[in-house]
Amino acid sequence: MQHQSTEPTATQQAAETLDGWYTLHDFRRINWTELKKLDAAKREEMIAEFQQFLAQMDEVEAKKEGSHALYTVIGQKADLVFMVLRPTMEEIQDVELSLQKLALYEYLIPSYSYVSVVELGTYRGSGEGDPYENPYIRERLYPTLPKSKHICFYPMSKARRDNDNWYTLSMEKRKELMYRHGLIGRSYAGKIQQIIGGSTGFDDWEWGVTLFSNDILQFKKIVYEMRFDEVSAKYGEFGEFFIGNILPSEELPRHFAL
Repeated sequence: MQHQSTEPTATQQAAETLDGWYTLHDFRRINWTELKKLDAAKREEMIAEFQQFLAQMDEVEAKKEGSHALYTVIGQKADLVFMVLRPTMEEIQDVELSLQKLALYEYLIPSYSYVSVVELGTYRGSGEGDPYENPYIRERLYPTLPKSKHICFYPMSKARRDNDNWYTLSMEKRKELMYRHGLIGRSYAGKIQQIIGGSTGFDDWEWGVTLFSNDILQFKKIVYEMRFDEVSAKYGEFGEFFIGNILPSEELPRHFAL
């Protein structure tokens, strides 16, 4: 009696990933109706407390023990997005809990969230030695989020349709496709900073993509250009897109002024 081999074939072989900090994108709507019922002094007190919370986040970032970013969201999907990176999921939850204890939290309505871990694929290889000791790789796995003017976030997955199933392609074919795909991304170096969050088993999609830029049109340009690449055109499936503008802590009183 013949036994089937349990060894993965070239078709079944999974690409290894390098994993860094855990990531939460927390999208909120502002309950302006209820905020307007408060007197100015109470609103100012809540904003000052929120600024103190962000100052504590700045201290963590200065120690290179995590990072964070606060942006407005344009359109009706949300008003704010708070992105936070931490070494463990427990620390991500601690940040959530600290946020929930703020007085302002009562007026921030959840609209969407996304959980992932900063991920680097190894289709191009990771060089010699321990990749986690490589300064370039460490900078990408444990990044300090840029203070760019604009943010763009979207979730995505690779297609698993019968005729266009990414996961039945051979490793060699996937490497070839990802190499060409990566060339487009690298052509935007200096214009866009990209952070990929792997979310298989963590959230509804397989990746969460966060783009930062000082020129918001670069988001449109890179996404449009990549649409013509086979990785996106044939195998890409995309969720909703969120874009916004940076909201520095010192701008919070003006933003919440009534």
